[in-house]
Amino acid sequence: MYRKGWQAGTPGMPGRVATANIFSIQAYAGGMTAHHLQGSLFDQTDELRLGPLDGIRRTVLGAGAWIDVLPGWLTGSDVLFEHLAAEVPWHAERRKMYDNDVAVPRLLAFYAAEQTLPHPVLEEARRALSAHYADELGEPFVTAGLCHYRDGRDSVAWHGDRIGRGARQDTMVAILSVGSPRDLLLRPVRGGETVRRPLGHGDLILMGGSCQRTWEHCIPKSARAAGPRISIQFRPHGVR
Repeated sequence: MYRKGWQAGTPGMPGRVATANIFSIQAYAGGMTAHHLQGSLFDQTDELRLGPLDGIRRTVLGAGAWIDVLPGWLTGSDVLFEHLAAEVPWHAERRKMYDNDVAVPRLLAFYAAEQTLPHPVLEEARRALSAHYADELGEPFVTAGLCHYRDGRDSVAWHGDRIGRGARQDTMVAILSVGSPRDLLLRPVRGGETVRRPLGHGDLILMGGSCQRTWEHCIPKSARAAGPRISIQFRPHGVR
């Protein structure tokens, strides 16, 4: 259990945003949608607490792929959102797209296996997930990638986590979401019906089996008002 006011971060850099180009964290005030406000009513606590994982529900997608979903796994997740938004050394990236150099529409951070995560509840979450899926995965979750979607204009395009072993082996990627809900979409690589899962306020989703090879996922841009969201992606060694 963790109460609001816990402080951490890299010494000398609290709240720093590292930018290779012209990106910065923005302060958010108001602008909540009714959906966000309603979700927050269940998260009005200064105590961060992980619930049991036995309430997870599995959906078989087909072709060896599946997802596990547990809404509200983390209670008090708005406290964690505020901490991560302020304390994580976020950075912006630019990538080549055809002949253009374009800004990646979200802020990023990555914690390798040997690095301490930016809040102890994330260490606890990683241990809990590693223990729960030990028999099925056969190895622990070790890395954590973080994405900061600042508003509805931030997004991630259709993709699978196929850098490394995910391109050729079954694996798992667990995602904990804090902040305002955003839709995660999944679709078969070879075409088919799209699956939609709204994620925010401490929700957990885990993509397993062949999901990274035979399906792809995205966070689309949102035309409606959307508050900020942070996702924390736990992965085993060699999966990106």
